[in-house]
Amino acid sequence: MITPRPFAGLGHANHGWLDAHHHFSFADYYDPGRMGVGPLRVWNDDTIAPDSGFPMHPHRDMEIITYVRQGAVTHQDHLGNHGRTAAGDIQVMSAGKGILHAEFNREPEDTTLFQIWIVPAKSGIAPRWEQRAFPTAERAGLLVPLASGSDEMQGAGAVPILQDATLFGALLAPGQRLDHRLVHGGLGYLVVANGTLKADGVALGPRDGAVVHDQAGIGLTAGADGAEVLLADLPVLAAFN
Repeated sequence: MITPRPFAGLGHANHGWLDAHHHFSFADYYDPGRMGVGPLRVWNDDTIAPDSGFPMHPHRDMEIITYVRQGAVTHQDHLGNHGRTAAGDIQVMSAGKGILHAEFNREPEDTTLFQIWIVPAKSGIAPRWEQRAFPTAERAGLLVPLASGSDEMQGAGAVPILQDATLFGALLAPGQRLDHRLVHGGLGYLVVANGTLKADGVALGPRDGAVVHDQAGIGLTAGADGAEVLLADLPVLAAFN
């Protein structure tokens, strides 16, 4: 079963420097029917204005994945990590027992990104940060593992996270179809970053989301302009909401 979550129906907050759309309840946006899917707790669609960003602030016990769609985000934390993550690449921060970090758009144009929070399988671990490039050519026509708790997926190039989940990314040519078998046989969250897509016949537009539940796999077919897609393959840790 596939339950669409159209972009137009997401939670929304415009702070001027930050224009944020929330797939799940976050900050001042609260919907008891949208509290997450399995261990996936947050999927924010953010546009950050030039020369602005999030000053130093704390996190703990959360796996935070940032997927940059356009522009770049510059990270700094109290551990001494510093890096610039550009469009198509990701950074992963395991907040663990506590981390202070700041993220800014130092570019001359808007930066757009997805920020994804996954509840870890273990709490109180040492915090860490890592970024990795995922060239466009490597994701052409394939669901490539970007971040994962699986040893197999990490061996295939995914950045480690502390949960038995995998975030995949793909770039599909117009009309191209991909079939994916859900690792845990039942639960996932799909977002179309660009283009249009049909997920088992369900039409999705740019920046739409969809919950995949109670089915073993999913078939993805790109629309006339192709599609950039992210798929979180999730363990069934909580009831669907």
